[in-house]
Amino acid sequence: MRYLKQFLIILLVSFLGEILRYLIPLQIPASIYGLVLMLLALVTGVLKLDQVKETADFLIEIMPVMFIPAAVGIIDAWVDLRAIVVPVTVITVLTTFIVMVVAGRVTQFVIRGKKKVEEEQCNHD
Repeated sequence: MRYLKQFLIILLVSFLGEILRYLIPLQIPASIYGLVLMLLALVTGVLKLDQVKETADFLIEIMPVMFIPAAVGIIDAWVDLRAIVVPVTVITVLTTFIVMVVAGRVTQFVIRGKKKVEEEQCNHD
């Protein structure tokens, strides 16, 4: 029953994202609205992490299975995609690398900032 309740909470947040997508005339996917809503709910304390954690962990674990239909779709469309496979592969590799570098740099910046704040608090006390 606990898992059902957690899943319903996640579905509700996703549904609210769908509603926002319908109401706001921006080209932003409903899933992004849902993720932002979930983040806001967790940060503000409207939702506690314990209220969705176990089901969210399960959904993350089975995520690779969800990509199988997309992979089959790519195989079906191979005739059309064959002509652009090299540029798409290069773009995918480059953007993946860029995202990894930027994420790493931002993480380092945040960690250094936290350490600096902690050191200042220790010196202040």
